[in-house]
Amino acid sequence: MKFRNLLIAISILGFSALACQSLTLPAQAPAPAQIPAPVATLPPVVSDAPLTDQERLVALYEAVNPGVVAIFTDQGQGSGFVYDAQGNILTNYHVIENAKTVEVRFTSGYMVYGKVIGTDLDSDLAIVKVDAPASELHPLPLGDSNQLKVGQTVIAIGNPFGLESTMTMGIVSALGRTLESIHATPDGRPFTAGDIIQTDAAINPGNSGGPLFNINGEVIGINRAIRTESATVTGQPTNSGIGFAVSINMAKRVAPLLISTGKYDYPYLGVASMDSLSLEAIGALGLTSYTGAYVTEVVKGGPADQAGVRAGSQTTSLNGLLAGGDLIVGIDGKAIRTFDELIAYLITNKGPGDQVVLTVLRGDAKQDITVTLDKRPR
Repeated sequence: MKFRNLLIAISILGFSALACQSLTLPAQAPAPAQIPAPVATLPPVVSDAPLTDQERLVALYEAVNPGVVAIFTDQGQGSGFVYDAQGNILTNYHVIENAKTVEVRFTSGYMVYGKVIGTDLDSDLAIVKVDAPASELHPLPLGDSNQLKVGQTVIAIGNPFGLESTMTMGIVSALGRTLESIHATPDGRPFTAGDIIQTDAAINPGNSGGPLFNINGEVIGINRAIRTESATVTGQPTNSGIGFAVSINMAKRVAPLLISTGKYDYPYLGVASMDSLSLEAIGALGLTSYTGAYVTEVVKGGPADQAGVRAGSQTTSLNGLLAGGDLIVGIDGKAIRTFDELIAYLITNKGPGDQVVLTVLRGDAKQDITVTLDKRPR
């Protein structure tokens, strides 16, 4: 039985590239409060004349590829894209982590050194500032990841294994996934990153930080990690059809503050929850609902603790599983089926200082608990 932390608020994952069945950051191939999003300069991929599927994909690539960049550091390489006309490049944090130099290469062949001006370990995002001619800066149009549906076509463009401007295609495989954060709690446990898009579009080392597009050529995600069981002869993880991207709506919240202040603070609830509830666990806990986020731990003195949220404290027939905790079934009037949905709602809708109303089942009784969110400890 696996438990998930949300001491928290929210978290991501630093993945190991060594073990099988592990989540792996695909970047780093070996070296050879809401602020309006920027207005993109690229035209949408449309035409007065009907296009075949192939023509539409060709038109999409030609329209957006100038806004995609390759990023090279003294440690490896990854991808990114032009966020605005001021020279801000959006990429993954792990692409530039601990880098002494960051080189940005545009599709025209123009190259320039960049400066990291903002990082967020929770969403694994970073902003690299470049001083480049306006003719090289082609901000990409940003979509709305809340409108995504499983089964929709998505396209990734990036720098896998150093192969710049590589385009791959797939579908949205799932929505609302979570990953562990690079950011950890004071006692060393990773926070949780939510609102992650799962896709089967081919993503490999070097794709990290690159854009994931919808069929209209709008960025709906930033490619971040893969789950893989195989590797190249040099030990690099390879695509297995399960990739993960940070949602663009999360990036829309984070990026403007990374540009203006260099950091982003996440809402902090201060609870831990189970990954999922099996029938055996539901029976042992005496629950009357099959869905919800069961509270296994409440951080002492944290927002949830101060509001009166309860964790399990009574032994059960299952080792390590304590009964008597609250089952969170809703937040702000929105039904919650899983812990993942709770995290996704918090990180895409709330910030430190905001209030949320948790609807919990405590025994057979349903009640609302108002919690004032704090910011995640650093």
